[in-house]
Amino acid sequence: MTAARSRPHREPPTEKAPPRRRRHLRLVAAVRAWLSRHAQAALGALGRFLRSPLAAVMSIAVVAIAAALPALLYVLLDNTNRLLTSWEGAGSLTLFLRTEISDGAARKLADQIAKRDDVARVQVIGRGEGLAEFRRLSGFGAALDAMGENPFPAVLVVHARHRDGGGAPATALLEALRQLPEADVAQADQDWVQRFQAFAAVGQRVTGILTALLAAGVLFVIGNTLRLEIRDRHPEIEITALVGGTPAFIRRPFLYLGLWLGLLGGLVGWLLAVIALAAIDGPVSRVAALYQSDFALHGGGFTLFAAMVGAGTLLGLAGAWLAVGRRLGVALPR
Repeated sequence: MTAARSRPHREPPTEKAPPRRRRHLRLVAAVRAWLSRHAQAALGALGRFLRSPLAAVMSIAVVAIAAALPALLYVLLDNTNRLLTSWEGAGSLTLFLRTEISDGAARKLADQIAKRDDVARVQVIGRGEGLAEFRRLSGFGAALDAMGENPFPAVLVVHARHRDGGGAPATALLEALRQLPEADVAQADQDWVQRFQAFAAVGQRVTGILTALLAAGVLFVIGNTLRLEIRDRHPEIEITALVGGTPAFIRRPFLYLGLWLGLLGGLVGWLLAVIALAAIDGPVSRVAALYQSDFALHGGGFTLFAAMVGAGTLLGLAGAWLAVGRRLGVALPR
């Protein structure tokens, strides 16, 4: 018999890693384990959620509609405020001249005012035009004939140039018109703008209330979805708890289920809002063109996307946390 060759024996390294290195390795291992557990729970929750496509689509649709309605209202109100700002910055001013100012002098004054940088155009309403308009609308033609003279002054309608900034409606221009020696009364035609602002304020309050109600509805929908999921998985939860599963381990998949439901609902809601805005953008642009305006709807970009997806995710987590915290206390064996 031949003697077997003996293999060289390797001694283990006697030097150990320094303490700081060992702490770093333990930290890296703990982070990797934590990420692995959460990734597994997140993907498992998504897969289980998509195994019932009809129920998943219905739940996502409810969350999406609840998210899209207040988002659309907020976008429309924001565009309304921008439109009001442009009207405030470029309103029309009415300048009533003194009665002794003739139509010819009024036109010369209109030419001088039109040269200002903050004036877009000036419309002259002569004394005869004002009398004819009042006669046609009021029906007091006989009384005007009895007066023997025209009591109406010449009127200048001054259209301020559009400004990007907000502020009072052409305050500087209005003050300058009042200082003219030919001026009798100068006023800003902004009463209808103020009424529109009041309606916009009411709309903002209604939108806030509607948003709160729909957010509560989203919480109830997610809570009911998770309640049914916990009921269906009750035997699995009991077995997991009996073999040593911690409450955090049992709770984690359900929290990720709520997260997915809120995130997907917010994403689909954003798509619905973008489609709705695109559908009404054309008619709004045509209406604006009739008023010689280049106004166009703004919204539906990254800000709206981030707001809706973020809000949906947070609502999903909140609803899941509330539902799981209450239902798992009943489902876990005592």
